[in-house]
Amino acid sequence: MKNKRTAAIKRDTGETSIDLELNLDGKGDSQIETGIGFFDHMLEGFAKHGFFDVKLNVTGDLHVDAHHSVEDTGIVLGRAILEAAGDKKGIKRYGHMILPMDDALVLCAVDLCGRPYLSYEASFDTDKIGYLDTELIREFFYAVSYSAMMNIHIKVLSGFNSHHIAEAMFKSFAKALDIALSYDERISDVLSTKGKL
Repeated sequence: MKNKRTAAIKRDTGETSIDLELNLDGKGDSQIETGIGFFDHMLEGFAKHGFFDVKLNVTGDLHVDAHHSVEDTGIVLGRAILEAAGDKKGIKRYGHMILPMDDALVLCAVDLCGRPYLSYEASFDTDKIGYLDTELIREFFYAVSYSAMMNIHIKVLSGFNSHHIAEAMFKSFAKALDIALSYDERISDVLSTKGKL
């Protein structure tokens, strides 16, 4: 039987206070409150479509703007993914998904390699979706990639509706990550010639 892949992270700064519980082997249940409605919606989709259980509470300086809340949530989620994944023995390491959502088609590929990198090819016709600045979506994924020590490649292949594009990003990331974290009985150690990820 595999070890439980869970993490609980608490991070307090002068800008945000964040509590996160993550179960990588969950059912997609979530309790999320960031104070930014559309961001909550995106993270709920991430949890549901990746089959991750997520409990998240964020109190941030929203009187300034949403930047610190979104970026710091990415930092904490990345740390939780890294901690919960453990030594990564037996996992597929790589995952990818091309996900459609109406007009939007988004590719996401990930590598749990221990090296942070974000490739992000996306643009939005709107500056905001609800109360979320669209430029902060890149900041979120950048923070996740560096805190989780993983490669994330996101490319919008087509689409014009900002809501659909953003939602396809979060869902494709969730599906790709779920694949990368899944076990393969043929892998007895880690999937690397170096012997470590």
